[in-house]
Amino acid sequence: MTDIPLSISDLTVAYHRKPVIWDIAVNIPPGTLVGVVGPNGAGKSTLLKACLDLIPVTSGRVEFFGKAYQEVRHRVAYVPQRESVDWDFPILAIDVVAMGLYRQIGWFLPVRKRHLQTAQAALDRVGIGDLANRQISQLSGGQQQRVFLARALVQQADLYLMDEPFAAVDAATETAIVEILKQMKTDGKTAVVIHHDLQTVRDYFDYVILLNMRVVAAGAVDEVFTNENLQKTYGGRLTLLDQATEAMRRREIKT
Repeated sequence: MTDIPLSISDLTVAYHRKPVIWDIAVNIPPGTLVGVVGPNGAGKSTLLKACLDLIPVTSGRVEFFGKAYQEVRHRVAYVPQRESVDWDFPILAIDVVAMGLYRQIGWFLPVRKRHLQTAQAALDRVGIGDLANRQISQLSGGQQQRVFLARALVQQADLYLMDEPFAAVDAATETAIVEILKQMKTDGKTAVVIHHDLQTVRDYFDYVILLNMRVVAAGAVDEVFTNENLQKTYGGRLTLLDQATEAMRRREIKT
């Protein structure tokens, strides 16, 4: 399974003993653009954070290219939600991008000219090269999103996990991100993207995961992205929560 970018088995995350995601099991095919779709509160961001060891898991196993995340983290890049970042921190856009080169630079070593050139090229690629020396708090929401995308690009990863990269961005930024995603696929990369706009799922992705605490359906967009599956995904939130809570209660009784 070393060719599978991301394999998730029986993954459950709970807060205060209430499950947020429940028995997630899915294998992400290599070289695909994957959309993760579901209602608010369905656990989409939790899923990505759990895979990256950013939050504790209750049970389950996650493997990247057949190994634990810490063993292959250099092959994985993460673009967090823009709202989760302290944009008032006094740092320039190009310095944010250079952070993605930490493996090349080394800890506590100076950023050299070649590193800044690489960061500049990434900013040029996402269309904001002229803003390299702008403080990040002075950038618009769309420009800030492009900065974090550029930071992920310089990592030259094989798998990209993106948490709502299209949220609250302008049309030009959305178009730029889509073009970069398509280029990633052409280059054999894999991207897993949390997405909200159901109208663009078929245009942007070739594989989709419908999530509402658990995986309702996963597969090729043409096969899985159906009205029936969307109704299951967006229509039974409380029922699923009751089922998950009861299942966890039974599991605790057995142990």
